[in-house]
Amino acid sequence: MSEVKKIATRDSYGNALAELGTEHDNVVVLDADLAAATKTGVFKKAHPDRFIDCGIAESNMIGVAAGLATTGKVPFASSFAMFAAGRAFEQVRNSVGYPHLNVKIGATHAGISVGEDGATHQCNEDIALMRTIPGMVVINPADDVEARAAVRAAYEHQGPVYLRFGRLAVPVINDRPDYKFELGKGVVLREGKDLTIIATGLPVSNCLEAAEKLAADGIDAKVINIHTIKPLDEELVVAAAKETGKVVTVEEHSVIGGLGSAVCDVLSEKAPTQVMKIGVNDTFGESGPALELLKKYGLDTDSIYEKIKAFAK
Repeated sequence: MSEVKKIATRDSYGNALAELGTEHDNVVVLDADLAAATKTGVFKKAHPDRFIDCGIAESNMIGVAAGLATTGKVPFASSFAMFAAGRAFEQVRNSVGYPHLNVKIGATHAGISVGEDGATHQCNEDIALMRTIPGMVVINPADDVEARAAVRAAYEHQGPVYLRFGRLAVPVINDRPDYKFELGKGVVLREGKDLTIIATGLPVSNCLEAAEKLAADGIDAKVINIHTIKPLDEELVVAAAKETGKVVTVEEHSVIGGLGSAVCDVLSEKAPTQVMKIGVNDTFGESGPALELLKKYGLDTDSIYEKIKAFAK
């Protein structure tokens, strides 16, 4: 069996930006002294006249991006998720969200898989923060194919968009002719009748593997990839819950305020269903190798499988 191709979605971000910049001369990329890490350096090399290094001043970078948006440019402001969503939250809210400007925020190095950078850089709260800003679209792609499509969709969307990317290379699972990316629409990756696994970002591929292990135990799990957390595909979520009766959400993010909370919000109102949330459980991360951290925090394939197996009984 051939080895599955793995690509970090931050690499996808940089490559997609460079391609987008070639096609559209109104694309401008800003970075906060992290171009090598966020991979916006790929855009810088291709389009140096439309790249702005704002230095280690993320809040100012968001303000500059807001100003550029008022002139008709489409700015992609880039930094680690901890800084783009955390440090610059006030500017994102007041300078981008409130006037509903056409700014795209490319946030890399999200979640505990940032690894050795440790707890201060492992942002597990960014989705929760960005969900609260009125009019903000929140996208968390699962692989290279989806990340590239998400960047293009963000460009085409009129209004603020938060894009979440990871540092760790993840399996390419959407490399198929029938794949279609549509804002606000989830993707059914596996049909099933016993329960529904709703996942986003990095753990999606692990959930597919876990579903195969569950099948060997006689548990038929439906797997849905939610790349757009806001607006959420409520119709798909409700239909799946009614069809299978139980729902599990999986995310490399706090179980507070992220995908799990969004799913519970809609189900409590439209289709009360038993839900188990798998994610980071109200704790900070720590320094360590990414794969070991994912295992310790219960986001590897085996941990997801064991938790869902117990929940399915």
